[in-house]
Amino acid sequence: MKVNSAQGENVFVQNVAADKSLDEINGSVQVPKNAGFWRTLMAYTGPGVLIAVGYMDPGNWITSIAGGAQFKYTLLSVVLISSVIAMLLQAMTAKLGIVTGKDLAQLTREHTSKGVGILLWLVAELAIMATDIAEIIGSSIALKLLFNIPLIVGILITTADVLLLLVLMKLGFRKIEAIVATLVAVIVLVFAYEVLLANPSVAGIMHGYIPSDTILTNHSMLYLSLGIVGATIMPHDLYLGSSISQTRALDRSKRKDVAKAIKFSTIDSNIQLFIAFIVNSLLLILGAALFYGTNSSLGHFVDLFNALSNKQIVGAIASPFLSMLFAVALLSSGQSSTITGTLSGQIIMEGFIRLKMPLWAQRLITRLLSVTPVLAFAIYYHGNEAKIENLLTLSQVFLSVALPFAVIPLVIFTSSKKLMGEFANKAWVKYSAWLSTIVLVGLNIYMILQSFGVM
Repeated sequence: MKVNSAQGENVFVQNVAADKSLDEINGSVQVPKNAGFWRTLMAYTGPGVLIAVGYMDPGNWITSIAGGAQFKYTLLSVVLISSVIAMLLQAMTAKLGIVTGKDLAQLTREHTSKGVGILLWLVAELAIMATDIAEIIGSSIALKLLFNIPLIVGILITTADVLLLLVLMKLGFRKIEAIVATLVAVIVLVFAYEVLLANPSVAGIMHGYIPSDTILTNHSMLYLSLGIVGATIMPHDLYLGSSISQTRALDRSKRKDVAKAIKFSTIDSNIQLFIAFIVNSLLLILGAALFYGTNSSLGHFVDLFNALSNKQIVGAIASPFLSMLFAVALLSSGQSSTITGTLSGQIIMEGFIRLKMPLWAQRLITRLLSVTPVLAFAIYYHGNEAKIENLLTLSQVFLSVALPFAVIPLVIFTSSKKLMGEFANKAWVKYSAWLSTIVLVGLNIYMILQSFGVM
């Protein structure tokens, strides 16, 4: 993949594509011109919340809790390393959108042949469907756990959330950011409360953040580590980040404004991803504090829900209230992920193939395609949650396959001086990004081969 040499060297005066990314919200949020640090940061705070949601969606939960249940606090170091890589990649996506005025999907389309562009579009669309499957499964199971709604009915209800983003978009993008931030806050508070009750070892937690060579020598521990890494960084977040970084009004003819936008968008992204890091740490700590040494089966959401109210497993703190809090957090995660999945789907469809259709139609098509396999499993297995959750595992495997198709173009574009001008990746960033990419791709390939029993 090469960056077109026809791109102007002066990044500040290049023509932004006539078709703006997420045109209805592009540049819709005004930022203060000469305000202080904190007021400016508040104006730029928001897109990072939507990005962070992808790093704490239902697809991550089982792996993180199982990691704590099996190996206590040892894999906290894996959560930490994954989060640092995520911060690097997401900072690059924000910079790409701010500097070029285009998202990753648009740039990938422009700098590839027609055939390659179609292939990458199909992979990206399938990745959106895979992400959607995790959201559907998480939300529908949460509805059953909370309200005893039959699983098939819950799946159908999640189809109707096509209307959710349509309503929210009319309220303005800042309202969407606030709603997602509220849902994220619910997740954080629920797991912070449950971990506090679990009374984990603070010394054990601190020691767990120090990488151990045991991870490389213990086959089971290595495999679960790969699962944590593979489930953390999602392809759709890279497309999303390059687009919603453009929601703040910006004059690209002024270098100072571009530099300021990059600075504060990066700070926002890092703060929110740090919150995602806390959530994933809490999940693993909860698994370690409550389930380590109990030999409990925690392979599914229902298992976790039941275990939290079982005194024989988690001791005196067990209660139906803890189980219900878990289900509330699961529903919050599924619904917040739904919003970001919708936006990502629109970015990919419009960016790759320039197909503009009403948002409700685009969302309905994507959601119906995602619901179909889940609904088929639910009918075939008569609402058996455990069997349906196997689809979630398969969706995470496919997301691992799709990841290089988004990461590699991102590193190439942000490292190009022709495209990025003086904002191209510095040498240490570029080499760190390539090293992270190689590690991610290698680990994901290993995990895929392990999943299919090849290794």
